[in-house]
Amino acid sequence: MAQPLDDASRLDATTADDDFFIPTTISPEAQAFLQSTFARSTRDARAWPDSTDPAAWRAVWEEREADRRPLCEQAIARLKPTIAAMSLDGVPALEIRPRTWRNDDAVLVYLHGGAYVVCSARSTVNVAAAMADAAGMRVVSIDYTVAPGGRWRQVSDEVCRAVMALVAAGTPLERIALWGDSAGGALAVAGALRLRDEGRGVPGALLLWSPWSDIAPVGDSYATLAADEPVYVFDQVLARAAAAYADPADWTHPYVSPVYGDFSLGFAPTLIQAGTKETFLSNAVRLYRALDLAGVPATLDVWEGMWHVFQAEPDVPEAAQARRKSAAFLRHWLDRSGES
Repeated sequence: MAQPLDDASRLDATTADDDFFIPTTISPEAQAFLQSTFARSTRDARAWPDSTDPAAWRAVWEEREADRRPLCEQAIARLKPTIAAMSLDGVPALEIRPRTWRNDDAVLVYLHGGAYVVCSARSTVNVAAAMADAAGMRVVSIDYTVAPGGRWRQVSDEVCRAVMALVAAGTPLERIALWGDSAGGALAVAGALRLRDEGRGVPGALLLWSPWSDIAPVGDSYATLAADEPVYVFDQVLARAAAAYADPADWTHPYVSPVYGDFSLGFAPTLIQAGTKETFLSNAVRLYRALDLAGVPATLDVWEGMWHVFQAEPDVPEAAQARRKSAAFLRHWLDRSGES
């Protein structure tokens, strides 16, 4: 695999066809992770099914669930959270309580990534448990229906029903934060927009990791970073997932691509984190700009040399730092929301 380049050789060096550039400006642990995890041949070989084939999508989902099981088991053994299944107005969810949790009414609602077509609350419990531990907060991970079985109207409805069930059970909406990564990040924004549009109010805060805030590949970084994106290729992976989730005619609907939402009507304080190695970088920049121009308290936190949803990695220093920043943001706004 490619070796990190020192400052003197960076401009002249080339990498093998299978390698991604590894900068020396990131931690040794992050460099090692890039070397050991990503290769162009692996990325380019992945292809997802045609959007009309539910059986093929189910096979992809089951394969991803099996692949992620060891990560979740390791996280549970390391972090020792308390995990319980629950139902929120018929929407299944997992409640994750960290060892450090002290009973308060703040809740972090997690919407997992997976391009709307893969993963579940159980196969992303490693991510939820890590953030619960960093923030000392109770996390409720929503097990929304993945596409093509669940399409955007149904999925956003499930998110809103789950959130309002928490409210009905006694948690004020301003003490609830929505958090999502990748597709889950876009879904968090879409859910908050829908809650506001339906007159239910806005959550206390939004935390977004690498949000897929425009489901179409129209941002600048989709082109400029396409060759160096280590995780996915749009045409053979994300485009097919997008079609499974929403008809192309709906791709600019704010509940599908929330970068097109009207945030001037009020919205929650938002932290957006992204890395310079991901094609979703423009998604983060464009969403931040839309929020900022509307006067919403928003922060864009871009990390040098980091990849898509790098925050989920347990042994990368930048990931731990990003989780701590996320936790401080959540506590600032949720604790502030409880002031009289």
